[in-house]
Amino acid sequence: MTEKEKMISGELYDSSDPRLAAEREAAKELCEKYNATPRADCAAREKLLRELFDSLGENPFVEKNIWVDYGYNIRAGKNFYVNHDSVFLDSARITFGDNVFIAPQCGFYTAGHPLEREIRSAGLEFAKPITVGNDVWIGGGVKVMPGVTIGDNVVIGGGSVVEKDIPSDCVAVGNPARVIKRLRGALSEAKGKAKDG
Repeated sequence: MTEKEKMISGELYDSSDPRLAAEREAAKELCEKYNATPRADCAAREKLLRELFDSLGENPFVEKNIWVDYGYNIRAGKNFYVNHDSVFLDSARITFGDNVFIAPQCGFYTAGHPLEREIRSAGLEFAKPITVGNDVWIGGGVKVMPGVTIGDNVVIGGGSVVEKDIPSDCVAVGNPARVIKRLRGALSEAKGKAKDG
């Protein structure tokens, strides 16, 4: 099994593997090109994003600066908005649903390091996927850790560190992030009232 196959399957892998290092370098070069492209040149920016990401829905908008490790492990649905200075360490899959809004200086980290110092010192690491549902707002400075799933219709308060799954229809804040409020799907309620009226 190659180091890339180990990485994608969630096993311990050596990130200094030449193939992985070359893929990271190619992704960083695309990021640099994207970050240097004039903001007004929307067509060129979107073309670079589509080259960088595995898949991207309609109407994406990503502010400068963006940094990724590989890019090919990132999928996003329609109306994907990312504010300034976000980081996506996509050693494993990072999936975003539709209508996801990400505030400045957020990080999505699929990569992790073993607690055992001997393994960590040997240069081995692991990766676990991150999944973000539809209609999610991620506040400024939020960090999402390996293996986390965030449900639909969720707000993550600014500065939070999300290290465990967050269910749908709620507000979560803190370090570690915890649910502080349940949301009642206002859009669904409005549609229901319109039908009843």
